[in-house]
Amino acid sequence: MPSEPSKAGIVTDEGSGQRQIPESMRADGTTRKAIKIRPGYRPPEDVEVYKNRTAETFRNRGKGGIPGAEGLKDQKQEVASAASNKNAKRREARKKAKSTNETPDGVNADEAQPATPAAEEVDPEAEREKKARNLKKKLKQAKDLKNKKEGGEALLPEQIAKVIKINELVRELEALGLDADGEPKDTAA
Repeated sequence: MPSEPSKAGIVTDEGSGQRQIPESMRADGTTRKAIKIRPGYRPPEDVEVYKNRTAETFRNRGKGGIPGAEGLKDQKQEVASAASNKNAKRREARKKAKSTNETPDGVNADEAQPATPAAEEVDPEAEREKKARNLKKKLKQAKDLKNKKEGGEALLPEQIAKVIKINELVRELEALGLDADGEPKDTAA
């Protein structure tokens, strides 16, 4: 029993696995012989054409609507990830708790202890230390690059910009109460 013909008209015999273009009738009434197709051959009509998404959107740019909105529609239809499902559940639980005046744990908000704002507030000391660590790291990198430059090594433009910022980094560290090496300043001195 032959299979469905492809775009090129090739039919595969499921019993023997042979592929052929079956006999057909020409417009003048003569018959065209069946043509056997060698294994592995794919005619150009059957080859799937690669579609570049960027080129497609460029061709369809004047068709109306908001530019880029088609991509957003496609993303919404995709299967959501586990993390997004979990976050959606959390959002729904918060909405439900807010509407029924309960906390997410199921305790009535009037009976519950007030939530500690410390978890939501950022500790200024921790932020200061984080910024100081970041500045010390940048300063160390800049000093290393400066030493390379003095050693005669060629630097990239981005690296030269880092070397130029050494004084700015030192000033920022001093503003945080640290010296040029990133150590706390002695207030007595």
